[in-house]
Amino acid sequence: QVQLVESEGGVVQAGGSLTLSCRVSGLDFDDYAVGWFRQTPGKEREGVSCTSWIAGSMDYADSVKGRVTLSRDSAKNTVTLRMSNLKLEDTAMYYCAARKYRCPVAPSPTEFRHWGQGTQVTVSL
Repeated sequence: QVQLVESEGGVVQAGGSLTLSCRVSGLDFDDYAVGWFRQTPGKEREGVSCTSWIAGSMDYADSVKGRVTLSRDSAKNTVTLRMSNLKLEDTAMYYCAARKYRCPVAPSPTEFRHWGQGTQVTVSL
């Protein structure tokens, strides 16, 4: 059974940073790309960033470029998202997702087969 479990989000001050992790089980971790998405009520799920063993990482949302770092730990089957200089508009439910091999050029949620349950991040003043 494939499982993706995000670490707990929480409330973070604007200008600060956050770290979220996604632990993956039930699949061959190095064969999968892991992406992060976020969603706010009434809006479509937005691709944030993605990493694969084959082709490295890529950032999707222009609003996060330069502020996001992804890292993979194959020993722990974990992908970690670090986002700095947080803004109020980074408030969202954050999800990790997995798909075979490499990150898609277009970060459509339909490109990813397996999903975590999501974790809420709230950025406050």
